[in-house]
Amino acid sequence: MKKIGLLLPALCCVLFTALSCGTKGTDTVAIGAVFPLSGQVAFYGTESRDGALLAIEELNAAGGLLGKQLSLIPEDDEGNAEKSLNAFTKLTTRDKVSYILGSSTSGATMSMTQQAQANKIILVSPSATNVDVTKPGDYIFRACFIDPFQGVVGADFAYETLGARRAAVLYDAGADYNTGLAEEFMKEFVNIGGEVVANEAYQSGDVDFNAQVTRIKSQNPDVVYLPNYYNDVALQAKQLRGQGITVPLVGGDGWDGLIDNAGDEALNGYWSAGFAADTTDPRGQAFVAAYTAKYNKPASQFSALGYDTMMLVADGIRAAGTFDTAAVKDAMAKLNSVYVTGSIRFDADRNPIKGAAILEIVSRDGKLVNAYKTTVNPK
Repeated sequence: MKKIGLLLPALCCVLFTALSCGTKGTDTVAIGAVFPLSGQVAFYGTESRDGALLAIEELNAAGGLLGKQLSLIPEDDEGNAEKSLNAFTKLTTRDKVSYILGSSTSGATMSMTQQAQANKIILVSPSATNVDVTKPGDYIFRACFIDPFQGVVGADFAYETLGARRAAVLYDAGADYNTGLAEEFMKEFVNIGGEVVANEAYQSGDVDFNAQVTRIKSQNPDVVYLPNYYNDVALQAKQLRGQGITVPLVGGDGWDGLIDNAGDEALNGYWSAGFAADTTDPRGQAFVAAYTAKYNKPASQFSALGYDTMMLVADGIRAAGTFDTAAVKDAMAKLNSVYVTGSIRFDADRNPIKGAAILEIVSRDGKLVNAYKTTVNPK
């Protein structure tokens, strides 16, 4: 009898746990999120997560979606493709989510896309820019522009605004993001009349770039294109300036976070971004104010993209009038509206057609800041 008495509470606990997991779905819809919340690119993931959380808070305060409140279940992939897939499996099998935001980087996102398409899970990345991300099928979306566009933007800006005619490129040959931007930059720069005088590569994990910098210096470029992540760019900028190369440095959205990891060597640096925190657009200003008030930190392009990613999903659900992903993905593909990061409509591959802001790194009151320079729109 004692053994039976001890087993009954345990069985009740198991039953309660099972019921409570199922009950959550009646009043609350869980949204999954797979982001690098630790590791080298944690800034991207934590910012996007926080932006998405702000969006969910605002949606819930306005009554939720279709009578239901929303919750976010964030998982950390550390920017690692294998861990992204593990997180995806956990979210879809244990948590039973039908919508996932993430990941931040292209490789991590692409590890989930085949499974998302096969299982009819809507997957929306805020910042995975590789052109192949959405190729597996019509359940895959993104909120950011793609690598080819960023490379073209960088080349056009360098040639037309900075007046550069001789470009050097230094990029990580082992990363899809970096090589994608580098290839498109070089192709566009040559197409519009420029010359690529130095094409230098390195391997992920390298910290000494002086050999490449020496070769770049010997070619006397007008601009150096660095389509790399901010942690590498911080070292590269220091070594370029250390060898007396003072020309403008240009890069992509991987530079977000650079001002917190570099010194004055980053000045005369420009990068293409999905959002400018000093925007004059009322919608963008409202987001910046709300984000800063909630988190007591500046808004970044990744926080804005995380916010828009959640809002794109919400607008798709509203337009479909259901949470059924087959209907929602069709409704999302037809969206054409204004968001924090600008007007967004999708092309046939569910890539947003939108402009890119060019930010300049400047010094204000002894502190580096990203200042809006101009916007380059699709041609």
